[in-house]
Amino acid sequence: MNHPVVVVDDLDGAIAFFVELGLEPGDRRTAEGQWMDRALGLDGVRGEVAFVVTPDGAGRLELAKFYTPAAPPADLDAPANSAGIRVLTFTVDDLDDVLARLRTHGTELVGRVEDLGPGQRLCYVRGPAGIIIELAEQLG
Repeated sequence: MNHPVVVVDDLDGAIAFFVELGLEPGDRRTAEGQWMDRALGLDGVRGEVAFVVTPDGAGRLELAKFYTPAAPPADLDAPANSAGIRVLTFTVDDLDDVLARLRTHGTELVGRVEDLGPGQRLCYVRGPAGIIIELAEQLG
């Protein structure tokens, strides 16, 4: 797999969210032109894309903001069992610290923090564009 793409309404806010999560800002550029129209099967595509990259450089996530054409409204509160890509999972060193930092971006828990047994905790939060982010901490 090369990279997943998350379409967002607020590109700067999404970048800030994922940087807070520990990713690093990468390339950012405009996205438009006939090749893009043909590739996406849309007319008049104009937007921006930005990459956020894992600190080791091994993984990346593309964030896309479309200015045109207009898109149908999305269900930003879709539950975890809705069809489509619903969850991105990140391993974190300190779950409580990450949650506190993400809350400054308006992030709330979907459910609650769960202890899964010796040394394992996880939770789900709602991230940019309503996507659910799983945070998994492996202790010790």
